[in-house]
Formats: sequence, structure tokens, C-alpha cells
Amino acid sequence: MTVTLEVSAGVGTIRLNRPPMNALDIATQDLLKDLAEEAAARDDVRAVVLYGGEKVFAAGADIKEMQAMDHRAMVLRAKALQDSFTAVARIPKPVVAAVTGYALGGGCELALCADYRIAGENAKLGQPEILLGLIPGAGGTQRLARLVGPSKAKDLIFTGRHVKADEALVMGLVDRVVPAEEVYDQAHAWAAKLAQGPALALRAAKEAVDGGLETDIDTGLTIERNWFAGLFATEDRERGMRSFVEEGPGKAKFR
Repeated sequence: MTVTLEVSAGVGTIRLNRPPMNALDIATQDLLKDLAEEAAARDDVRAVVLYGGEKVFAAGADIKEMQAMDHRAMVLRAKALQDSFTAVARIPKPVVAAVTGYALGGGCELALCADYRIAGENAKLGQPEILLGLIPGAGGTQRLARLVGPSKAKDLIFTGRHVKADEALVMGLVDRVVPAEEVYDQAHAWAAKLAQGPALALRAAKEAVDGGLETDIDTGLTIERNWFAGLFATEDRERGMRSFVEEGPGKAKFR
């Protein structure tokens, strides 16, 4: 299988496994969607790591496969392409991308679907579709601009240039840079810590932030208010507040 889901201690690792470059062909896109939806639904998955292996995250779409497609074929395929990435972005749990080596085109777009990105010192990210006479088609024009701002996004998209990990960190494209051999372990540790947290509150926080970015501030505040009040009906809220009062902050044990 070109994508797998492995679960350990509450953390689900969605791993790309299509050597040598993890090119995202149609079959891989469809499997990615299926496994993202599975990770979203499984109670034993409390956080998710996106990983491509020690050498490369994903070097982009399968260009040979795309070259054979005409306009009609891509009109019929384009929404399914976006849907496979959107399924990752909408996992209602914390998601971290563990990026080693190349994360280009669709690979960069997949990393953008995560909530947090840890990159190896050997990482190179970019949206080189313009060099093929195209634009990003799996969310890059939208998620990249929301993450780093329109000017930086346009620079990457217009030029198709690659950025190394240090520049990606400065522009906000990644959140942490570590030695390449530590990327997965640090990503798993980030996910494992959150896997011990209050699942409903984490879901609420993610949906409030993401939903608020897609609307005006008044609507965003309504989303936040509804989630905030709704969490008062949860056992985790009771546990968290009781622990705070009796033991001090940061000691609550959530189910």
C-alpha cells in the first residue's frame, strides 16, 4: 500500500510509502483520503503524524500520470484531488507534519493541511507548479496564503522556487527545524503529548480557529462562544477544573 495508518499510544501515523519520491498519484490520493477519514473516526487515534519517511516527505504529484490527462479528465478529477487533501485538513484532532527532504507541489500542500509542521534541516519546500504551466491545485493557493500571507505565498507560487528549512521557518511555513534524524521522533512526541489532552476541547479549539479563519470576526466569535459554552457539558471540563482547584494547573488526567 502506498499509504498506511499505524496507531500506537493514541497517535496515528499516516505514512506515505511510494518510493523513491512518494509521488502522489491518483491511487495514493484516494487512499490518503480513506485513511484520513479513518483516523478522524477512530477513537483510539487522538492525534496524527503525517510522515513520508527518513529521506523524503513527498516530491509532488505524479507528473507522468498528469501529463496523460486532458482538460476533460482533469475537470472530472480536480475536486477529488482537493477532497483527498481536505480530508486531512479536517481531521478533528491535532495533526503534525514530519517533513524530511523534499515537500514540493502536492507534498507541500499536504504539509499545509497539518496544524503544525516540524521540518528536518534537509527539508526543501515549495510550489513549483508554475514551472509546468500550472498553479497549485490541491489547496496551495488558499492554505499557503492563509499561513504565510499573500505576498510570501505569491513569491513562492509565482517563481516556483524551493525554500530550505531555515527560510521556511522564518516565513512561517514550518514551525520547528530539527536534525533530519529527529524529525519523526519529535513529531510523534508533539502528537503523543496532545493525545493525552481533552479530546473534545482540542477538537473545539481546532474547529474554532479553522472556522474563524474562513469567515468574518463576528461569525468567528459566535463559533468560539458556542464551542466554549458547549464544553461545560463535558466530563473533561469537570475533571480539568476540579484538578485545577484541588491540585493546581496542568495536573488533570483526561479520558
